Amino acid sequence: MSDVFDHLSELFFIVFAIGLPVMLIFGRPYFRHWIAMKEKQLDSESRLAAEKAAQYATANAEIEARVRVLEQIVTDGGIQTANQIEALRAPRLTGEKSV
Repeated sequence: MSDVFDHLSELFFIVFAIGLPVMLIFGRPYFRHWIAMKEKQLDSESRLAAEKAAQYATANAEIEARVRVLEQIVTDGGIQTANQIEALRAPRLTGEKSV
């Protein structure tokens, strides 16, 4: 029984001693390619995230401007309110396409 284990341990050592360096030599270009692809993927994802953040910031600024206008309309009274509503309504009507 120990004779079988001796042969197996010798075989394992030979495979390990020869196979590991061969794998390291021939596997290195594939590993570098894989790393380069992962770096490109990460770069692409970070650009997409930055673009989305910029879009959200722009949308947030537009919403804040609208809220400020609404706050002014609510706090002002009478004729000014009606004029402001009409002023806000006019650009929207001219910007729409007629069918």
